[in-house]
Amino acid sequence: MNTEKKRETGNSLPELFLVFAKIGMFTFGGGYAMISLIEDICVEKKRWITHDEMMDVTVIAESTPGPIAINCSTFVGYKQKGLPGALAATFGMVLPSFVIIFLISSFLDRFLEIPWIVNAFRGIKTAVGLLILDAGWKMLQKTRKKQKSRRPDLFLLFAFAAMTAANVFAVKISSIAVMLLCGFVSLALYLAAERKGDAK
Repeated sequence: MNTEKKRETGNSLPELFLVFAKIGMFTFGGGYAMISLIEDICVEKKRWITHDEMMDVTVIAESTPGPIAINCSTFVGYKQKGLPGALAATFGMVLPSFVIIFLISSFLDRFLEIPWIVNAFRGIKTAVGLLILDAGWKMLQKTRKKQKSRRPDLFLLFAFAAMTAANVFAVKISSIAVMLLCGFVSLALYLAAERKGDAK
């Protein structure tokens, strides 16, 4: 029996715009901090996409050019209303940030001298870290439910250890190189297992 709740229908272009405008306006810390809020609204509340689709689009958005949050909003909008939906969702995500940055840049020198602004940003930094950890933890939990071996955990530990060691010992290691290495090793192990299965 399918227990997944029925997705909402009848959403309009203005609704797509307003939902992603709210996400863009009230989420600080960039795309990774927005993932948790996008999932909460688009998956849990609106049910525009499923948890599995959210995982897939996050991976695709990270692997393609452009900010991850904008890529996610474009995908959700396109899935709901095609190209007009993609444009409405993307424009909604971008517009608040553009307006806020434009206003701040006009008064940047004075803006950074306001004591309550400085203290507010200190609190925002903590909240951003928690949002990113929350999104990462949810993705890890969902990934572990699907995996059939402990190999992804080993790659995770290796990447974490490599980047931590690079920071501690001030060694310059590209995160892209680490990802490509993990991908190459994983592909090589997969091909080796496939050949072994064919040989049997």
